Amino acid sequence: MESTLGRWIVRENAAFRHIDPVLIFTAVALSVFGVAMVYSASHNVAQELTNDADFFRNKQIVSLMLGLIAMIVVATFDYRLAKVYAFLGLGAGLLLLLMVLTPIGDETAGAQRWITLFGFQFQPSEFAKVLMVTALAAYLSEIKREVRLDNVWRAAGIAIAPMLLIFLQPDVGTMMVFAATLVALLVVAGARGRYIAILVLTAIFLGIIAFHIGIVKNYQIDRLTSFLDPARDPQGAGYNRQQSEIAIGAGGLLGRGYLAGTQTNLDFVPEQHTDFVFTVVGEELGFAGAIGLLGLYGVLLWRGFRTALISRDSFGTLLAAGIVAMLAFQIFVNIGMTMGIMPVTGIPLPLVSYGGTSMITNWVAVGLLLNVHMRRFK
Repeated sequence: MESTLGRWIVRENAAFRHIDPVLIFTAVALSVFGVAMVYSASHNVAQELTNDADFFRNKQIVSLMLGLIAMIVVATFDYRLAKVYAFLGLGAGLLLLLMVLTPIGDETAGAQRWITLFGFQFQPSEFAKVLMVTALAAYLSEIKREVRLDNVWRAAGIAIAPMLLIFLQPDVGTMMVFAATLVALLVVAGARGRYIAILVLTAIFLGIIAFHIGIVKNYQIDRLTSFLDPARDPQGAGYNRQQSEIAIGAGGLLGRGYLAGTQTNLDFVPEQHTDFVFTVVGEELGFAGAIGLLGLYGVLLWRGFRTALISRDSFGTLLAAGIVAMLAFQIFVNIGMTMGIMPVTGIPLPLVSYGGTSMITNWVAVGLLLNVHMRRFK
């Protein structure tokens, strides 16, 4: 028993010598930057709602601390254990997603996406992102031959259950993250382009049917039409986009200064500390601040992509690639919607937007990247 424990300690010490400090530093820098932006976006609202201007900032700091603990825990255990329990984890995630749709789930602004337990509110769909990536990586890594069309359909079958449950909440933005990650993993696994094209065309066809039979909510249709025609409803569905573009444009090259943004201080941009936090960066720190933030994201994705390339096994490669695809898609869509090049969706900006579940999930993802990087020689 003692010799087994001793060997395990030696192996873990060896693994931690190969940690990726650049990845950790970049993720911490993004999170700390996010805390500052969340405070700027929320201090006035927090003062009005709770009589505590620091309310949202303090909660974000707590989420960051919990995220760091989660990262350490995830990085400690060999990532290959995640492959063994991948589908058990996905099953637990599906159970939580089902619970969201029952009276246990909390409804806010017409969407039922949260569960409150013991005074803590969390969003199961955020955890489901990483669980789905792990399950898909586990399945695709077991294919020792060419990825055939039936493998593509099976991979899609793994993703479809959580996607449908998330669609029913409704949360089309998160469902899009699942779809994009699925396609990315199929590409990395070596699926032929025509197989992926068949899958995408099938998804488009089903989406058209959903529109025609009324499954898609009216406000979701309004968001899409306002994206295609911004002048159609500037005070309704197009309001968020209009105000976010004004805020970003007002920043100019160097911005108006931290805590000095008029659009931000006067609360013109709805949900600014969550989905539209990038508008704070654009208004108060300007083009220079926005480029700096994008540069940090570039480093984060580069380290994740590098980890996928140097992994010693296909599961590690697919796991790291899936996480990179998940983060990259969220970054692109979130920033794109604030600039008017993507429809408005409820996708947070990773490690920056306010939200405890999102913060912890993203740090779990960072922990998995570290895990694969640390064990590339084992």
